[in-house]
Formats: sequence, structure tokens, C-alpha cells
Amino acid sequence: MAELKEYKCPCCGGVIEFDTESQNMKCPYCDTEFEAEALESFASDVESDGKDDLKWDTVPDGEWSEGEADGLVSYICNTCGGEVVADENTAATSCPFCGNPVIVSGKLSGMLKPDLVIPFKLDKEAAKAALREYYKGKRLLPKSFKDENRINEIKGVYVPFWLYDTEANADVRYKATRVRSWSTGNYNYTETSFYSVVRGGNLSFENVPVDGSSKMADELMESIEPFDLTEAVDFHTAYLSGYLADKYDVDSETGILRANERIKQSTEDAFASTVSGYMSVIPEHSSVRLSDGRARYALLPVWMLNTTYEGKTYSFAMNGQTGKLKGDLPLDKGAYKRWLFGIAAAVGAATMALTYLAWLL
Repeated sequence: MAELKEYKCPCCGGVIEFDTESQNMKCPYCDTEFEAEALESFASDVESDGKDDLKWDTVPDGEWSEGEADGLVSYICNTCGGEVVADENTAATSCPFCGNPVIVSGKLSGMLKPDLVIPFKLDKEAAKAALREYYKGKRLLPKSFKDENRINEIKGVYVPFWLYDTEANADVRYKATRVRSWSTGNYNYTETSFYSVVRGGNLSFENVPVDGSSKMADELMESIEPFDLTEAVDFHTAYLSGYLADKYDVDSETGILRANERIKQSTEDAFASTVSGYMSVIPEHSSVRLSDGRARYALLPVWMLNTTYEGKTYSFAMNGQTGKLKGDLPLDKGAYKRWLFGIAAAVGAATMALTYLAWLL
């Protein structure tokens, strides 16, 4: 005995029945009618919806040539466990992540050789000036936080990034509506039309960056993007002279998870931008399939300041190539209370003035 097929309403999700009066399929919940062929076609599209296939074929495997890393040493912070790499001539330094002293651990080991590096274009003075500018106008910023000695602690760090290239083939389906209203006599009418909108195509992604350091917040690193990867050059240890390099602790396989999120979101955003002319558009299903994926390891320039104020750590990062700066700031609680009191007083005075004016009228 053949199994009876059940159809769901594309508009509200209710089970659709055949209506003898209209001779169409009709939803008993929202009263939307469908031709049987159209409903069958929609059901077939839903059944054939594919799943994401976000697999990658290659990962970086760069190796240091013999003697190439001999001039590099590793520094360990005993406070936060951060590990940075520098040339052997670097004087005793402080941890760029928590500000505490670091000690020499020994020769570099256990790290892939970077494929690419973007050299610093902006020096420390430019970074300090940008940070001072960032402080300006922040009336609720504690005065003691602006001290020059904090700004002097800013450090140039090459942050490890994985760069992902891939081809994406995708299909996305949306539920869209158009609404038409009119009046006749004493009656107002509203007609809502529902549409199934489908988009599909191919996109190419190059150099999708993913932060390779767990000590650097992804949100902070992404906030100072983009980096101009056309200015990236082949890595040489000479670029580390005078700077620190964070040693990656998020491998390329783990970074793929974040890359997939960014690629899938970018693909869906690109397709959604082509759907226009509707009152509402709701994504119903998307399938993204990747191919020809590869990852490369790069060091990107960032000026960092991590400082502790009243027991809380505040982080600032500036793109060492473009100068884009982001960070979080502490709040002067006393100034904030005075500001709130001033706002409350102003609102109270305005309310009294309006009340008095209304009484006069």
C-alpha cells in the first residue's frame, strides 16, 4: 500500500489539505491556496536541499631550513603563559599580553615557518599618537588611565594568522512576502503574497584571515581588519628584528572552523544582497560546498597594549599597516555618576518647565 504523502504549508508550516470547493490544495490554518503542481515542485525542492560540505584539502607544512632559525629565541611569560619569539639580540622585555616580565626559554622549536609576512609600516611613535588620539573626547575615561607610562608600554607584535583560499558553490532558499493594501467602501483589505526565492552560484575566497593565537581575542583582531595582503612578502627572519612575534597555539585545522563560519556568512550575505523588491525576506535553507581549499601561515603587524587597571585587563590593538585602532576602555565611576546626575537634573528641569507651560496654557 502506497504511503500517503503529507505536504506542509510553505507560509505557516501547517499540514495542507485538498479543498473540494476551490479544487486546490489549501492550508486550514492560514487559508493560503496552492496549485497541486506548484506545491509538488516546492516539496521536491525542499527534499533535495543539500547539506554544507566544508572540508579542506591542504594545510600548511612549512619547515625551517637548516640554521635559519638559529638567531631566534623563545620568551615565556610565567604569569599568563604567553610565548613570543624574537631575535637573540632583543633585550629583556615585558609580555605584550599581560605586561609582566618574560624570561628567555631557549631556542625556537615546534613552530612552522611562516609563508608570508606584512612588514610594519607604522612605527611606535605613530601607534602612541593614535592611542592618545583614541583617548581624546572620552570624558568618562579615568584620568590616571591616560598616563604616558601606559602608552609607552605599547609593543609591536607580529600576530600569527592562517590565510584560507577556497572555492564555494552554494544554494540558498528564502521565504519572501509582498503586501498589498486597498480600501473599498467601508472595508480595508490586505493581501499578503508568499514567494519561494532561490539563489545559487559560485564564489572565490582568497586570504580569509583567522587569528592563530588564543591570547588574541578574535573579535579584537577582526575589528582592525582588513590587512592589505597584496603587500605581503615572503617571510625572512630579518623582519623580526626589533619586534616580537606571537607563537601560534591555534593550529590551521582548528582555524578552519572559524574560517568556515566567516566564509558561510559571507556567502549568505552576498546572495541575500541580490534579493530585493519584497516586504520581508527570511532565509530558510542554505548549502555551502567548498573545494580546492588551502591554508597559508602569515605574520601580520599589530601594535598591542594590554594593561591592567583596578584588577581588570584592557586590550588595545592597532593595525601596524593601516593604523586602524580598536580597544576597550575603563569607566570613571565618579564621573559617570556625576554625568547621570546631570542628565537626570536636566530632564527634571525640562519636565517641570513643560508642566508649568501646560498649566499656563
